[in-house]
Amino acid sequence: MASGREKAYSYLKDTVLTDPEMQGAFLSEQDIADRIGVSRTPIREALLMLAAEDLVELVPKRGARVAPLTGREIRELMELRGIVERYAAQQLIATDRAPVRELRSLLERQSELTGPDQAREFIAVDHQFHSTLVSVVGNALLDRHYDGLRSRQVRAGVVAVYNQQGRQEAVLEEHGAILDALAAGDAEVACAAIDHHLESTLKVLLAG
Repeated sequence: MASGREKAYSYLKDTVLTDPEMQGAFLSEQDIADRIGVSRTPIREALLMLAAEDLVELVPKRGARVAPLTGREIRELMELRGIVERYAAQQLIATDRAPVRELRSLLERQSELTGPDQAREFIAVDHQFHSTLVSVVGNALLDRHYDGLRSRQVRAGVVAVYNQQGRQEAVLEEHGAILDALAAGDAEVACAAIDHHLESTLKVLLAG
């Protein structure tokens, strides 16, 4: 059974921090404690953990604030994702291990989540699509490194979907292009499709 701190940490990271309306907002420890049924102590402990990851800011006399992603963080996130995902695509195509069936299944599932009220679930599947590509490489350290980007990746994805009408449909097309290149065993085209997808997301986020 998860401890109160673990429960609070997961709730804050996966639910509160990915809410577009909470970006830049101050958090009420008591409100969060009431929502998940724990005392304020594990909430404070979880906020300290998130502050250590630069996901929240602890402001003296005001409390914890959800730290919005800065332009620099967004650029660095997309740059790092590009390095990892291109490497994964190249490795999998070179060894004929691209997870085409799994990715196609995730893309089909994602295509059923196009309403604005399903944006967070849409982006959760979006992350699964990309993390599946990376995990099949079989490098545990790479997996751990990429998983460390998950919270920022999901936050950025949700904000992008909310920032631009039609972004969900564009994501599906971009994912489809990545999948087609993987299925064809064309590493150069796969890398170009990954770059296009990340650059498109970056533009939407920076346009704000």
